[in-house]
Amino acid sequence: MEAQKVDMFIMTNGKFFESQQILQIRERLIQMDESKWSFIQTLQFKDPTISLVVSLIGGGFGIDRFLIGDIGLGVGKLLTCGGFGIWAIIDWFLIMGATREKNVAKLQQILY
Repeated sequence: MEAQKVDMFIMTNGKFFESQQILQIRERLIQMDESKWSFIQTLQFKDPTISLVVSLIGGGFGIDRFLIGDIGLGVGKLLTCGGFGIWAIIDWFLIMGATREKNVAKLQQILY
């Protein structure tokens, strides 16, 4: 794959991934077959900032976990009212990283 296309993808979507993983993602995209490129461009990633805002507003009901696809954790937070508030507060610090991990996992399903 052309390095220029990959660099444009990284510049556009870099905020959706952990900074230490971007170099590895770039190398894997460069090695990728050209036929997968159109599918990679159509992937929709979750925004970590939106996840944080949702967590601040509705984290006690598990809405943040439902948003990123952690259905089991979302149900757990919903049933326990955010772990009696403690789990909701902890998620304020963890939800952005969890969102980025989900985005990397989605990309890796296509790349590998």
